[in-house]
Amino acid sequence: MSISSQAPSGSLAQIGEIMEPIGRAALEAARLLARTDAATKNRALQATAVALRAHSAEILAANARDMASARERGLSSALLDRLLLDGKRVEAMAKGVEEIIQLPDPVGTVMAEWTRPNGMKIQRVRVPLGVIGIIFESRPNVTVDAGALCLKSGNAAILRAGSESYHSSRAVHACLVEGLKAAGLPEAAVQLVPTTDRAAVGYMLSGMADYIDVIVPRGGKSLIQRVQQDARVPVIGHLEGNCHVYVDRDADVNMACEIVKNAKLRRTGVCGAAETVLFDQAATVQMNAVVKVLLDAGCEVRGDNTVQAVDARVKAASEEDWYTEYLDAIISARVVDGVDAAVAHIGRYGSAHTESIVTSNAQTAERFLNSVDSAIVLHNASTQFADGGEFGMGAEIGISTDKFHARGPVGVEQLTSYKYVVRGSGQTRPG
Repeated sequence: MSISSQAPSGSLAQIGEIMEPIGRAALEAARLLARTDAATKNRALQATAVALRAHSAEILAANARDMASARERGLSSALLDRLLLDGKRVEAMAKGVEEIIQLPDPVGTVMAEWTRPNGMKIQRVRVPLGVIGIIFESRPNVTVDAGALCLKSGNAAILRAGSESYHSSRAVHACLVEGLKAAGLPEAAVQLVPTTDRAAVGYMLSGMADYIDVIVPRGGKSLIQRVQQDARVPVIGHLEGNCHVYVDRDADVNMACEIVKNAKLRRTGVCGAAETVLFDQAATVQMNAVVKVLLDAGCEVRGDNTVQAVDARVKAASEEDWYTEYLDAIISARVVDGVDAAVAHIGRYGSAHTESIVTSNAQTAERFLNSVDSAIVLHNASTQFADGGEFGMGAEIGISTDKFHARGPVGVEQLTSYKYVVRGSGQTRPG
């Protein structure tokens, strides 16, 4: 397995010299992939999964190099967790690729068809988006998730990894290249930008509109803000994951404790981690139990006056806390006057990402699910299920909080558009 060396940093002109050939090659590869059959794409993916397992030691060695550098730079525990690879996570990447293989090929799917009175037959057919640029920070698994999803959906991918995950991403990308070669597909189908120079990000956003059809950012708030502000092409993504769990008066106490603890603490650095827990004012027993479970598990709780009265360890919440995505073992907690007040709080402070209600009352649950305007809403389940793999998509390229084109986990189907295919028999339009 060969891993290309990192190109040196340089001027904008030098960055252009690096990026322009990448864009041209991606455009050419995308045209070929749009016509590539499912069996060939799946062969490339299967070879990728084999390569990931075969080169696990090399991937982990590259990751150890990134982790050492990240610790020296003082990265937060949340970012370190995102960056870390171990044998289990490498195997999960390989299994994720195999799950993508099992998905139906979306390209060419007839979404709808009808016949007009004049005899013309019209079909709406799924087609790839084209060239997808993915800019990500500390998650090396995004390299294979994004590459595999783009390939399955007939798109070429240009991946730009952050400096903190660069060596890990190169090692993973080499496995994708191995898979592409095994299936006779061009290496340019999935390219990794060979520099950590930040100017490459700016060039992708504003200088490659002739090549890139859509940008998907994966990373912190500052990265996503920059992408959304500077991109000259459409963007799929979310700015923040300020997720909520509402514990209703009819919630089972043990279930509420387990769900809130998992939603907050399973992995605090993921975008689906709960950042606020809301309690019905009549859910006193549930509130007392949940707050104690969180505190005993080492989670800092910042609450309103009622929540502070539960335990002396609870700190006072500020107005800013309700807006905050902590990505850490911290949660804000508030008492609200029923489900409608919970919905109102989420509408004011939330980021339209993922929200959950815990209740045994089906009517209350439906009111919450129908009223909350977020990409993902759950009943009696942890917000940490906000993940394409958990949705049966094999993997995801990100979570979208947009309302146009794609919303929620972005998988193979969301990486397609459509065109209309019209078949006639000599029809002309009357004047």
